[in-house]
Amino acid sequence: MNRVLINKQLVVASHNDGKIIEISDLLSPYGIKIFSSAGLKLREPEEDGDTFIENSEIKSKSASIESGLVALADDSGLVVPSLGGIPGIHSARYAYNPWSEERDFKYAMDKLNIEIGNKDRSAYFVCALSLAWPDGHIETFEGEVHGKLTWPIRGNNGFGYDPMFIANGFDQTFGEMDPVSKHSISHRAKAFEKLIDACFKPQ
Repeated sequence: MNRVLINKQLVVASHNDGKIIEISDLLSPYGIKIFSSAGLKLREPEEDGDTFIENSEIKSKSASIESGLVALADDSGLVVPSLGGIPGIHSARYAYNPWSEERDFKYAMDKLNIEIGNKDRSAYFVCALSLAWPDGHIETFEGEVHGKLTWPIRGNNGFGYDPMFIANGFDQTFGEMDPVSKHSISHRAKAFEKLIDACFKPQ
């Protein structure tokens, strides 16, 4: 049986402002007080797992142990099968710009578009969500959304690779969609649906 979240306080184990906002929006109906790893000055553990699930569990366990609170971590990324699955679990590292020495997703999207060239542009986003308790218990859920990559990029909403991804059945990129529409179909929303069903008491 899944463990239900009783305490209405939660650490979002992320230093990514866009991800924290999106997760906070998804949790807003449940009366949860949200803290972030950045706000609590928690360390960023080394993400040396081989899968999205392993990396999300590394982050949630670390944040829970350090904070003494239940911690929620997300590990997500874009998978392009025609490129052997890259950028995959390295989606954030793939965005490192050696000239600016910063994470730059415009740079990453340019690079990805060049690598794809005339190959199949099918792609999908994966999200693994891990909810960890200080006693070591952990619940993990995964969601996916499939689509294709477009060029040139379109839209200023969302974050990461959103401006080049169009979900199957839609015409707008995630970067063009309003947050409510994106949240209804995204990989993160699908993982959250499983998480809420399993670990949150009905309101």
